[in-house]
Amino acid sequence: MTESFTGPSGLFIDGGFRRASDGAVFPVEDPATGKTIVDVANGSISDGLAAAEAAQKALKPWGALTPRQRAEVLRSAFEVLTAHREEIASLIVAENGKARADALAEADYAAEFFRWFSEEAVRLPGSLRESPTGNRRIMEISQPVGVVLAITPWNLPAAMITRKVAPALAAGCTVVVKPSNQTPLTALRIAELLTQAGVPNGALNIVPTRRDKEVVAALIDSSPVQMLSFTGSTQVGRQLLNQASGRVLNTGMELGGNAPFIIFEDADVDKAVEAAMTAKMRHNAEACTAANRFYVHDAIREEFTNKFVKAMEALRLGPGSDASTEVGPLASKAALEGLREAVASAIEAGAERATSTEVPAGPGYYFAPTVLTNVAPDADILNHELFGPVAPVVGFSDEDHVVTMANATDMGLGSYVFSADLARALRVAERVHAGMVGVNTGIFSDPAAPFGGVKQSGIGREGGHHGIHEFLETKYIAVQW
Repeated sequence: MTESFTGPSGLFIDGGFRRASDGAVFPVEDPATGKTIVDVANGSISDGLAAAEAAQKALKPWGALTPRQRAEVLRSAFEVLTAHREEIASLIVAENGKARADALAEADYAAEFFRWFSEEAVRLPGSLRESPTGNRRIMEISQPVGVVLAITPWNLPAAMITRKVAPALAAGCTVVVKPSNQTPLTALRIAELLTQAGVPNGALNIVPTRRDKEVVAALIDSSPVQMLSFTGSTQVGRQLLNQASGRVLNTGMELGGNAPFIIFEDADVDKAVEAAMTAKMRHNAEACTAANRFYVHDAIREEFTNKFVKAMEALRLGPGSDASTEVGPLASKAALEGLREAVASAIEAGAERATSTEVPAGPGYYFAPTVLTNVAPDADILNHELFGPVAPVVGFSDEDHVVTMANATDMGLGSYVFSADLARALRVAERVHAGMVGVNTGIFSDPAAPFGGVKQSGIGREGGHHGIHEFLETKYIAVQW
């Protein structure tokens, strides 16, 4: 362990921190330096099962609380997380690498899920109505699914946890979180803070591990887990769905994206550039909602591209801890190598690099913000979620054609449409195959709105009124009186 790190680094099970059952640890790395921040407990199968048993033990008493009592705990959690936003942001920067401004925005976003679902906790759905035949009443009540296994990614290490944990707790469920092994420190500190806020022992458990496959398989196959909620790649999501099918578990899947950003000829170019920068570069461009493919009408393509290139070149690269940094390092060496390969392949296929930014000298997994022009509509780079600061630009001249290009992917998470003609923008928004569309905006994520995709981008919705429904079962009771 480094002397400078003083936060929790053990497994969080049944309200306390502990070592892995066999004492195993793994290093957590700072992407800005490549150096180890701290060694974290490497959970085993027995540790995962112990966490599930603790969640099962806590399930009945937590679910027996009134909705208002659970809501008060969640509201307290919002206040505690908000009070510690600076500390949470520092952890995000340290293990994820993103710029501090992005980390602070994530800390606020993460806390907001607890405020939103504290309000939803007292509005659980239910109904009573007369049957069409008139011989009975149809009563519907909502009950918690049970123990939830939440598997979260590294790109938003705070928000991707709270977006699952807050509605699960609001519904009366208890949770075992398996965070990314790249970013477990944020998860562990959040668990500690939620305990301070009143979340009881066992209701939330955190199991960092590099033995992901065997631990997750054990939790799915032979534990009290009744629901699997996963955010991550489509490839891993498919594997988890296959495993979950053995026990017919409830599943929620928020998977990959390949978001098109469509700009029509009547758009305000300056506003489109500003929104494009937001949609592309928030959270270090390592977000499933990031604009991945830029389709720009030929009439304004040159103007947009020139201004977009200048904006990308103006971004300041550096360690996320530096207040002047706007783009931090990528989260890992593997991510850096993958992005380098994708850009090199695109250039070999005929694309041109329009930006000239250079990465800072020294250590760290930095990649310069890059705009690619002369990209063919069928270029291979358009078929992949880039997860980094690379923006390929493609021209178009026809609405039907651009909608066809936008939909030419098996992903369907987010999309963006820019046009001064609101009727056209909304028409295109309805036609694109995506679960979320930003019209004349570069941001659509909101705790009060349903987040999720279509096609191979996922199953179910998180956030909004829908978010708590994912963690509830509907029970029908036939009543006569």
